[in-house]
Amino acid sequence: MFERTLILETSGKVGWVAVSAGERVLATRVLPEARRHARDLATRTRELLDEQGWKARDLTAVIVDIGPGSFTGLRVGIASAKALAFATGCRLYGVSAFDAIAAAVADDGEVLEIIADALQGQVYCQRFVRATTGVWVSHQPIRICAFTEWLAELRPGSLIAGPAVEMVRERLPVDVTVLKEQFPECGELLAVARRNEDRPCADLAALEPIYLRGSSAEEKRKRESGMV
Repeated sequence: MFERTLILETSGKVGWVAVSAGERVLATRVLPEARRHARDLATRTRELLDEQGWKARDLTAVIVDIGPGSFTGLRVGIASAKALAFATGCRLYGVSAFDAIAAAVADDGEVLEIIADALQGQVYCQRFVRATTGVWVSHQPIRICAFTEWLAELRPGSLIAGPAVEMVRERLPVDVTVLKEQFPECGELLAVARRNEDRPCADLAALEPIYLRGSSAEEKRKRESGMV
């Protein structure tokens, strides 16, 4: 199923495009924030496929990060993945950025909290617990809340990871373990998709990014209209 796979990660300031065969990532291309547009994504993808001697129709799967993250980045990545899957007939897998980050955490612990900056004093957050197999599994859906609210719910002994770690490190209690700042990587996106091999996206149109909030323009309109 993952013999020839394209992986798209566009949720953060720096994005990635990668190709893999089986469980091995073969090559990657960086997508800097200033040039993370559909045309650049297509160019980098074409370069990677050409290097492997693949045509787009040779792909057996496309994996895309569905967030949370950059509104524009997610929209570009998911739209591109949908278009490619539709045109080639390959399978499409949408993977949460937080699931990918959790897959990279090998530290001992029973509870893992992943957080990302949601601006305006808020964070995206999700709790994971250690399964008997040793894999981190989500304990609750990704949500957005005030940082102070999330802080009040922290359990002693928790591991803390994610893109917002450095931003909040000095405000965290001493009875938790703060890991290094982490972002979703192509290898982890691949690993999560492989664990869910029998659950590709059945309806391409139904795959949506994890926004949890509107774009900056939408949020501004709400504030100006008194809705928030």
